[in-house]
Amino acid sequence: MNPSDEDVGTPVSVKIRERIQAARKRFNANDNIAEFVQPGELEALLDEVEEKMRGVLGSLVIDTENDHNTANTARRVAKMYLNEVFRGRYVPAPAITEFPNAEHLNELMIVGPITVRSACSHHFCPVIGSIWIGVLPNEHTNVIGLSKYARLAEWVMGRPQIQEEAVVQLADLIQEKTQPDGLAIVMEASHFCMSWRGVKDMDSKMINSVMRGVFLKDPNLRREFLSLIPKKG
Repeated sequence: MNPSDEDVGTPVSVKIRERIQAARKRFNANDNIAEFVQPGELEALLDEVEEKMRGVLGSLVIDTENDHNTANTARRVAKMYLNEVFRGRYVPAPAITEFPNAEHLNELMIVGPITVRSACSHHFCPVIGSIWIGVLPNEHTNVIGLSKYARLAEWVMGRPQIQEEAVVQLADLIQEKTQPDGLAIVMEASHFCMSWRGVKDMDSKMINSVMRGVFLKDPNLRREFLSLIPKKG
């Protein structure tokens, strides 16, 4: 579809934002907005972010014209945000094939540690850590491959996140796709907004969890899951 005359010269970020607002949807930092991005617009958005990043560098009084180290920094940062660390905002969820639980598996299964990389919404500093996922299936549960848990985690974490919200988002996604009797997720991560800036505490980590279904109701099952997670540290 060719852009209308009034669209010519309109920044692509404005077009995407207007579609989201017309649909009355959120576009918070940790939301996925892929359904509102049309083919070819990510490339245009990359150019727009590059140009605005060049303005940020100028406001930091960095001579990108004569400093060979920062001559292409604006482009590199734009590509990093859109194609790598925040990619989970702009692309659809990974394709996940779900299979019926033909063998009627009903024993506790644990996947992890899955290494995850994200960035905090407050300072855009890295958040790097591990996730453990516990699933108690039933005969109606959909079964997905072990690697698919990692793909889903990468998609959710590939956005500016707050750890507490990220774990809930991942739990909602896995719950929707598999419908188990119980779901448990534990995440342990280092936050560079504490070690690189602020209090500059290099050893501090955050651990949080989400328990659903029988993991919430049965303390023995919860203890079994937590005891089977390797000693974190």
